[in-house]
Amino acid sequence: METWDLYDKNRQLLKCKIARGEKLPAGCYHIVVHVCFFSNEGKMLIQHRQPFKDGWPNMWDIGVGGSALEGESPQDAAHRETGEEIGYDMCFDDRRAFVTSNHGSCFDDFFVVNRDLDINKLTPQPEEVSELMWADEAEILSMIDRGEFVPYNKSLISFLFSTHDKNTIFDL
Repeated sequence: METWDLYDKNRQLLKCKIARGEKLPAGCYHIVVHVCFFSNEGKMLIQHRQPFKDGWPNMWDIGVGGSALEGESPQDAAHRETGEEIGYDMCFDDRRAFVTSNHGSCFDDFFVVNRDLDINKLTPQPEEVSELMWADEAEILSMIDRGEFVPYNKSLISFLFSTHDKNTIFDL
């Protein structure tokens, strides 16, 4: 069973946990990480979620994402999720979230990585991911409009595209 740490509104760790699927108590939050890979052509790696996946089934999503488990830092969660979902081993110890979006009961930490990954060498997790592809901003915004992409705020997607190479080192 997956267990999450809980935090208060100021992101201070509380002394309580919750199992995935349980309703979070009022005033409690958990951490979700997203890893946005950008190619040197400025395209974002996106994944197609399996049709049987809980939450946004059969939709396209940012390349990697998931909840931090009990005891995990956002960096630990980003490392684990990247390995699980796309079969890529990357250390995030020297990184911090590029941007954090606070909504609902989540602190959504977005890590941005500028790296030209060869999709043919990645191993999508069959329980969660059916397909990977590179997409530009216009493609993703169009997919959101058509209801094919997880409905992130379009200005967040545009922000990621317009700033991904401004504050990060391009690591090949």
